Amino acid sequence: MDTHTDPKLPDHGPVSRSIAGLIDGIEEKHLAAPTPCPDYTVRELLAHLVGLTLAFRDAGRKALGPTTDSPPTDGLPPLEDGWRTVLPAQLDGLAETWRSPDAWQGFTRAGGVDLPAEVAGLVALNELVVHGWDLARSTGQPYEVDAATLAAVLPFLEPAAASAETGEGPEGLFGRPVPVPADAPLLDRVIGLSGRRPDWQPGE
Repeated sequence: MDTHTDPKLPDHGPVSRSIAGLIDGIEEKHLAAPTPCPDYTVRELLAHLVGLTLAFRDAGRKALGPTTDSPPTDGLPPLEDGWRTVLPAQLDGLAETWRSPDAWQGFTRAGGVDLPAEVAGLVALNELVVHGWDLARSTGQPYEVDAATLAAVLPFLEPAAASAETGEGPEGLFGRPVPVPADAPLLDRVIGLSGRRPDWQPGE
């Protein structure tokens, strides 16, 4: 049961449940398929999700160590047997950790980078939204994200996207933004800001 204690803080629970709801629809044939994230197959994307849910759970707890210290450039571990059970449990653990206002206070570490905890919480939320969409699109499943989560992620992505478009910064958090109509659904706008085409289909 959700026990979100501060309505002013984003809740990782809804998008975590959306991702967990995709797991039964992932078949063995999907694992080698490409995803909208060009560096990852579905198998590698799942391994990334297993790793990041553990890392950001520990970042929220300020339990700094191997899970929070490894840069993403270190490569992905193999997708272990049991991921269908492990990933939902870690999604629940991440969401529960970030429901505590203490998780958002002070500094923490993720991916080997020290950063304000409030930024880490938003990075985690953004990772879940975008990679959940990657997973759903790659496996041909519907994907819904609640409006409150999208409203928290959109302003987090916009500054990096604006810097990338003007050439004043790196290519966004995931890649160079893809233009999306201003009246497009909010999820499509978030996905475009992340550097993905909202109309991406498997095999492209």
